[in-house]
Amino acid sequence: MHNTIEQEFSVKFRYGVYFTQSLFAADNTLLTDILTQSHTSGAPAKVLFVVDSGVANANPELLQQINNYATNHTQSINLVAEPLLIPGGEESKNNPIYLQQILQAVNEFGVCRHSYLVAIGGGAILDLAGFAATIAHRGIRHIRIPTTVLSQNDSGVGVKNSINAFGKKNFIGTFAPPVAVINDSDFLLTLDDCDWRAGISEAVKVALIKDAAFYQSIKQDAEKLANRDMEAMQRLIHRCAELHVQHIGGTDPFETGSSRPLDFGHWAAHKLEQLSNYNLRHGEAVAIGIALDVTYSYLKGMITQAECDDVLHLLQILGFDLFTPELLDQQDPFSQLSVIEGLREFQEHLGGQLTIMLLNKLGAGQEVHHMDELLILKAIQQLHIIHQPQVLAQA
Repeated sequence: MHNTIEQEFSVKFRYGVYFTQSLFAADNTLLTDILTQSHTSGAPAKVLFVVDSGVANANPELLQQINNYATNHTQSINLVAEPLLIPGGEESKNNPIYLQQILQAVNEFGVCRHSYLVAIGGGAILDLAGFAATIAHRGIRHIRIPTTVLSQNDSGVGVKNSINAFGKKNFIGTFAPPVAVINDSDFLLTLDDCDWRAGISEAVKVALIKDAAFYQSIKQDAEKLANRDMEAMQRLIHRCAELHVQHIGGTDPFETGSSRPLDFGHWAAHKLEQLSNYNLRHGEAVAIGIALDVTYSYLKGMITQAECDDVLHLLQILGFDLFTPELLDQQDPFSQLSVIEGLREFQEHLGGQLTIMLLNKLGAGQEVHHMDELLILKAIQQLHIIHQPQVLAQA
């Protein structure tokens, strides 16, 4: 005979994605308003800042601005320590020492469950700091301040936190919503051209699978986006973030199933990042992954050649390469070092059956549960052919 006690409960999450400029100007009260609304004890909130060192170098006055802001708002902020600087990029997620540094600061400065860890930086720093916040004391409140296009329109507005391990991207991580996400457009002004461009690929991705009108607007603004037009970029970031947030608030925010539509183009992208030793930026790898899956969709008869060419042309206008040498292992295209191995790793990461998002038209995705590896190789070869004239033209 068996006795069973069953329990069922739900937890409601709510957070805002805010858009502003000059966040740490004395008269900008957005951050203090957020702290006041979520911190109800009446005492100033304990706050520890974790800052991407690359962002700090590009914005030499940032650390002083944070200190001045805290000094001007002592009724809301108790700055427990000087901002902790952590190198940005995938190295911060690859090397466990940086996670340890954040946890040590949390311990040393008495950051508790009712305190706030505020992360400023690109997606990698936000992933790392968010992971540290969710495992320290079983959860410290965290606020994200993304500083790149990629993190403002995609990775920084979601509920994922992670570090890399065993040569695999995001192998260790958690789902934990932030208290708030604050997009300050001033940070975009200091990005180099590669980082400005990289985040646009995520907008193309979500437009292709969810919103044909958004895709057309990206096409209309393509030249402006390539030439760093801020107004066009702000439109793109806002709509892209909106679509991501809407999806996260749907039926499976913590991805318990095998459906991962927002990972369109990502099964190859994650593997390409690893194969390039992370010399490829995430957004650059995603653009190549999109090109691969769009070409595969065409070869599979799901979309027309005109639709395929339209997407590839847009990616090129935006400044993306459609091919990288890591796409094709000339010795053994099916080896563990090949991009096709990323398909197997992606299935393992899903924890269930293989589910890949492809296209059945521009603006509408279709999930499939099988990929023809020979057809993937054919798609890679087509991208290689497209790439070769570009290389000759640049030589």
